[in-house]
Amino acid sequence: MTPSLFVDSTRLVRREHDCAARFLAVRALTEALAAPLSDADATIQSMDDASPAKWHLAHTTWFWETFLLREHAPGYELFDERWPFLHNSYYEAEGERVARCARGLLSRPTLDEVLAYRAHVTGAMAGLLENPAHRDLVELGIAHEQQHQELLLTDIKHALWSNPLGPAMWNYPSPLVGEGGGALAPGGEGSAAQAAADAADPSPNPLPQGERASACWRAHPGGIARVGHQADGFAFDNEGPAHRTLLEPFALATSLVSNAAWDAFIADGGYEDARLWLSDGWAWVQREGIAAPLYWREGEHYTHQGWRPRDPDAPVTHISYFEADAFASWAGARLPTEFEWEAIARGQEGEAPAHDPAGGNQLAGQLQQRRGERAKLLGRLRILARSDEGGALQSHRVHVKVPRRCLDRRGQDPRCERQGRDRRVRPARSQSQSVRAQSRRPQVRRRDRGEKNLER
Repeated sequence: MTPSLFVDSTRLVRREHDCAARFLAVRALTEALAAPLSDADATIQSMDDASPAKWHLAHTTWFWETFLLREHAPGYELFDERWPFLHNSYYEAEGERVARCARGLLSRPTLDEVLAYRAHVTGAMAGLLENPAHRDLVELGIAHEQQHQELLLTDIKHALWSNPLGPAMWNYPSPLVGEGGGALAPGGEGSAAQAAADAADPSPNPLPQGERASACWRAHPGGIARVGHQADGFAFDNEGPAHRTLLEPFALATSLVSNAAWDAFIADGGYEDARLWLSDGWAWVQREGIAAPLYWREGEHYTHQGWRPRDPDAPVTHISYFEADAFASWAGARLPTEFEWEAIARGQEGEAPAHDPAGGNQLAGQLQQRRGERAKLLGRLRILARSDEGGALQSHRVHVKVPRRCLDRRGQDPRCERQGRDRRVRPARSQSQSVRAQSRRPQVRRRDRGEKNLER
């Protein structure tokens, strides 16, 4: 599959309202994602919580065959009557199935046989796609396959990273490109603005306090917010029903947490300071030897293009809840609740329109904007947070980007007590303190490190 076809299929999913076209586009995209994989690549299972790429290809096809073709296509015969046992996931009504931890043992059917299965089912679906009686089920199937596209990429990334050779799934730069043709893969290396900024000012140069204060927080006055699915389009059942919830006044940082911010957290001993961590989180750090986000090593991170230099301005990824919470504590704030994040995203504070989920990747534009700010400002910014005394703004010179998930300016953490630690905003450590080793390759861990809890 060529990059141009890859991009066309993603655009089609987003823009095209015709049910048949959307179905075909999603099916094509799944196959495009798996196209670089060998049969061996598509068969391996690197941990119990992951599934082989080949299984994702087959399971999404099993869904269409089982719930649409078998039930609604007169005269349809199963492609192979033995395969439902292999490719069911957790649907109890569909009977027994292979345990998830054993999916990597399925060397047969081969990848080519699975792709033939996909072609057979895709072709057989033609007569059902435009029937209004099946539209809701087709919408569910499309969303289900899109979930597994994310899972396929997540699982194969872990599998390839587990290989000491660090193989690349795609050559760099990635064929994943945005609407304007610009790559969404880690970039910035070689950017003229980036190089100029790095060369001109290797040391921090924070903004004036007042200017930074208006730039880094979006305040919400609190009150009654309406949350949950509120549109006519598709949503999974756990997104509804829409309901009201009470929010106390809060503020949400406007910037994503960057790799540079996380580097500063590591250098300041963030993984070595028990005061920053929940009890279970600190036990996890000690037990697993956690010293950096998953897929990090010195100056690099593992991507689908293999090991690449980390873009300091790109959002940090593959962090666990424990790590995110410790970072927020270090920054003098806390993580948002689901309802706080949704209220800001919907623009319910009256300052911004709600984000359109069909509008594409939110991170791409912000990353380009951040790089422009980096070149213009020539330095790192300071974190500003309201102190607990009188609401006065206090400046704490931490040379990192302001984290998106740092919210509370009221002082105390409303969720729990953390080993008796006072939750007030505290000044950052001196930059003159000794800098710890930044990272080392972490051990293989569970997949609960900042990734979506999707249907397995």
